[in-house]
Amino acid sequence: MERSLRAGRLATFAYFALNGFLLGMWIVHIPAVEHRTGVSHAVLGWLLLLLGGGAFAGMQLVGPLTDRLGARRVVPVSAVLCSSMLVLPGLATDTWTLAAALLLFGFGNGCLDVSMNTHAVQVEHGYRRPVMSAFHAVFSLGGVLAALVGARTLSWGWDVSGTLTLVGLLGLAAGLAAAPALLRPAPTPTASTGVADDGTTSSRRRRGTPGRIWALAGLALILMLCEGVANDWSVLALRDVLDAPAAVAAFAYGAFATAMTVGRFLTDRVAGRFGPVAVLRYGSATAAVGLSLVVVAPWVPLALAGWALFGIGLSGTIPQLFSAAGHADREAAGANVSRVAGLGYLGALAGPAIIGPLTHLMPLNLTFLLPVVFCLVAAFAAGILRAGPASTVGDPPRDRDSAENHSARATA
Repeated sequence: MERSLRAGRLATFAYFALNGFLLGMWIVHIPAVEHRTGVSHAVLGWLLLLLGGGAFAGMQLVGPLTDRLGARRVVPVSAVLCSSMLVLPGLATDTWTLAAALLLFGFGNGCLDVSMNTHAVQVEHGYRRPVMSAFHAVFSLGGVLAALVGARTLSWGWDVSGTLTLVGLLGLAAGLAAAPALLRPAPTPTASTGVADDGTTSSRRRRGTPGRIWALAGLALILMLCEGVANDWSVLALRDVLDAPAAVAAFAYGAFATAMTVGRFLTDRVAGRFGPVAVLRYGSATAAVGLSLVVVAPWVPLALAGWALFGIGLSGTIPQLFSAAGHADREAAGANVSRVAGLGYLGALAGPAIIGPLTHLMPLNLTFLLPVVFCLVAAFAAGILRAGPASTVGDPPRDRDSAENHSARATA
């Protein structure tokens, strides 16, 4: 069992890296696709909403499907779907074909996102300690690898359709190769019959989404909105507010992304020692301090430090929300993760839509006070992560006291 658990964890790392790489390869080739199809910046902005809409639809569909069929079956199919759909934007020739391509690629991305996170919850349950954040860190590394590979292929003059087709085929092969190592569903008693459920059939009673899950989803929405603000506005803020050269301004996003990746690799140890509540509370508070530094910074180095602090503060927050949603009810882990991931994704898309209009009323740096407030709200609401009645014995410790009790039981 220990060997299969380790193999399952490695397979989960592979799917997170694959998802980050596929998404990153699309992002790197956006200008080339825009040129190939002849769409304007304004039209592309609207088309990117279809990518988000497709992802949201995929998340909501695949969540309950994962609960019914098991992540072991759904994750590889989702990886194949996402890899295959990456080919389509490279083949698009006009606005309508690009719109259809982005909708389908977004759908595949949403399916893979929720199914692999649901499997990550299953792995975390087996380890009986926090391991979720490291998966999200590897997702970020997949994006970094895509930036490096994409920059190289573009410098060689490779055609976008050929590049994305090759990447799609490689992704398809990787998604199938990692499939045998995925964990089989653990038997769980059903609510209606009390018999073991193998993950393929179910007689569980119908029930709505608990209010606690919607609360977690609401926190994911505002925190991923904050993350979206850094993705979309950090570089522009350094250029417009502090008159930094373009090459220097690029370090704003670099500082944020690097700090977030490093923070995610460290978060699991912190969560294991102090509990997810502390990660969310103090992480959100740290992010609020970091972004406040950006708001008031008169010098570029101080602003860069603020973006880095913002990244390291946010780094562990979203994985804790996904983990809590998945562990709240193991029979509905996929559906619960899909609610949290779906609203979180909408939050990431809402960042540009909210900050942009606010710049007509105030300077760009002052608009960042809104995400500062959102971070403070998350810090005050962190207690929602404390274990509820649906938690199982295998769940990770929820706070410092329970972590110590868990450790004491393990050594007894």
